[in-house]
Amino acid sequence: MVNHLTTLSVALAAIAQAAAQASGPSVQINTNQKFQTYDGIGVAEAFQRSLVLHELDPEYQNLALDYLFSNTNGAGFTILRNGLGSSPDDPFDLMKSIAPIAPASNSSQLNYIPLPRDDEYQVWLSHQAIARGVKYIYADAWSADGYMKTTGTDTNGGYICGVTNATCATGDWRQSYANKLVKYLLDYQAQGINIDYLGFLNEPDLSTAYASMQSSGQQAADFLDILYPTLQQSGLKTQIACCDGSGWEQNRARLTGIQQAGRENLLGLVTAHGYSSAPGAPFATTKKVWETEWSTFDPINYDWYATGSQSEGLTWANHIQQAFAVSNVTGFLYWWGAANATDNESLLFVNGTDEVRVTKRLWAHAHFGSRFIRQGATRIGAAVTGDSTLDVTAFSNTDGTVAVQLINNGNETEEVTVSGVTVPIGVVQTFLTNQANNLTEGYAKTDGTHAFALIPAKSMLSIIAGN
Repeated sequence: MVNHLTTLSVALAAIAQAAAQASGPSVQINTNQKFQTYDGIGVAEAFQRSLVLHELDPEYQNLALDYLFSNTNGAGFTILRNGLGSSPDDPFDLMKSIAPIAPASNSSQLNYIPLPRDDEYQVWLSHQAIARGVKYIYADAWSADGYMKTTGTDTNGGYICGVTNATCATGDWRQSYANKLVKYLLDYQAQGINIDYLGFLNEPDLSTAYASMQSSGQQAADFLDILYPTLQQSGLKTQIACCDGSGWEQNRARLTGIQQAGRENLLGLVTAHGYSSAPGAPFATTKKVWETEWSTFDPINYDWYATGSQSEGLTWANHIQQAFAVSNVTGFLYWWGAANATDNESLLFVNGTDEVRVTKRLWAHAHFGSRFIRQGATRIGAAVTGDSTLDVTAFSNTDGTVAVQLINNGNETEEVTVSGVTVPIGVVQTFLTNQANNLTEGYAKTDGTHAFALIPAKSMLSIIAGN
């Protein structure tokens, strides 16, 4: 009995000390204040970066795949974005079409071929990702085939023949393009993979030297008039996504055009990138919204925080948190997950067949991955008082647990008191990331009502509370 009393006294003393020490900011979680549901975080391996992963030695291939998709020792990505090809051939860095040779006319059957190299190994990657927990496959086309466009090539912009202000001597190619997109979905279905969302545009506000196709909102609506019924007639449950604008505001303009044309109801998902303009005010839509591509192009950076540069992990932790908290996204996607790039387009650097290096940006994403935030979770109310350098988000999982993400952008360690979530008397689990730590497991003391946590400067801490 004496030993039990002594243990209890020590525990109560520790809790009292923790409470006394936690004189810093307060974080209030409101589980009754509910916002958007959570679809997850994701990456792409388009332009043959799936091949880069496939060519790794088995040990390193599994390591890279686990870093990306495992919810036990990786980031727990739940969304994979595949590139839907339009090129007539497939040297490295291009995505070959399943209809690379022009038919006799716009009313002729397309000359389909099997998925080139299993869609440049994206079929293989999709199976690997799904086996590790990926929930959504998003297939996105950068362009229609060249013979369907005003420019006659799948590169350097141009428009699909048949939309407003885009007439071609060869006629209207919208139906042919829609048929090709649906055939691609059916090819994947034959491989045992159901594609959840289909995009027919990528950065339609730009004309680029790689695969690209331009479109206004009205022109996108013109194509939706053909694609939607074609997709419905196929019997597939795939929904249409649009428009992957190069930036948030560029996409807002296209969404507005679709809405003004009365075609928003044909969409299942609104998609936008973060390059030309970062995610900002929410879109005026009832549809789910994903940020679907963003990265930087400066020399490769492995730091969490050194100078505050655009490519550091802390910068990306803030980008992701703000996209969920301010822009109300339900999904956030980086560009490449793994690649042989020497800039910051990927989260993992792959060198040859036997080297995989992890950037700190991966661990920034992991705080918002399926390790902690589960399918069907809901973002809930979370607010900070007493410190302007601390930011917070929180998600309520369907099993009753709550994942709280705290980012300390300041230069001093913060002693934080968290309330509003169910905590036991004793401790709750935490995970810390900064320059010295990668999701390092720890514990925050509790008193049955509050959790008391220390968050070092320039760091991110996830607290897992509840059942």
